[in-house]
Amino acid sequence: MKLSVCIPVYNGASTIGPLVDEIRRELGEYDLEIILVNDASPNDNSEAVCSRLARELKEVRFIGLRRNYGEHNAVMCALTHSTGDYAVILDDDGQNPPSCIHALLEKAQTGVDVVYSRYPKKRHHFLRNLGSRFNNAAASWLMDKPKNLYLSSFKVISRAVVDEIIKYKGPVPYIDGLIFRATNSAASVEVEHKVRVHGRSNYTLKKLLRLWLAMFINFSQKPLRVAMGAGLFFSVISIVLAIIFFIERIQNPDLPLGWATLILTTLFIGSMQLIFLGLIGEYVGKIYLDINGTPQWTIKTRID
Repeated sequence: MKLSVCIPVYNGASTIGPLVDEIRRELGEYDLEIILVNDASPNDNSEAVCSRLARELKEVRFIGLRRNYGEHNAVMCALTHSTGDYAVILDDDGQNPPSCIHALLEKAQTGVDVVYSRYPKKRHHFLRNLGSRFNNAAASWLMDKPKNLYLSSFKVISRAVVDEIIKYKGPVPYIDGLIFRATNSAASVEVEHKVRVHGRSNYTLKKLLRLWLAMFINFSQKPLRVAMGAGLFFSVISIVLAIIFFIERIQNPDLPLGWATLILTTLFIGSMQLIFLGLIGEYVGKIYLDINGTPQWTIKTRID
């Protein structure tokens, strides 16, 4: 069986070498390819380290991107260039032990298309963990993900589903959204989550918000339906209030004009309109980028 280990690299110069060595030790019985995609790391020599590994080790392939596109774009690049019967997606920080890949593969070989890792205890900052819980709850609503399935970045995907995922050519991919668009056959296996030894998470609040927007906008019409429902709700409220105010005015002609209420209502309705226009603008913007042929990535260096 051929196995493709896909690793997006971003400021991972200190961790990627030991991680590759551990993968080779743990998975030596497979026909193995390790695909490293450097997402234009700005703060270290990740590209030089990955290039050296690709030149020295026959299992390693390296792709360097011309600019930073984001983790999911780098993963899409790795999946597109993978050739294995199964693809493993693994972070470059060493928190996902390669020894746990055996358990994920064993579950996948029972006929499951995608097997996610599940952690008894996550070794991230509590704000990152809070964001992950929000992301999972939103994914359950937007993508009909099973509620008891945790969407982790460490997972195994069958070749058939990989082939479906890489058909997507939009500029802002969201891997889990593409997975659940292709299959509902998914499971999880509990694995260890190690403490990060070097550096800190590269996910900033800005990057997390961009990731959540990719999930909200790219893979569901439900936000638009919520906007429409909210519009209908406030329309009904407005009609009811208008009737109430009209009756009060007839019953009490001397009732003072409610300037404060009028201003607050106007501001509230105006802000809601701007939010919904912004939401529609996000959808239109994604369509514009797609029609414009905005690439998911551009390759600077490739070493096979």
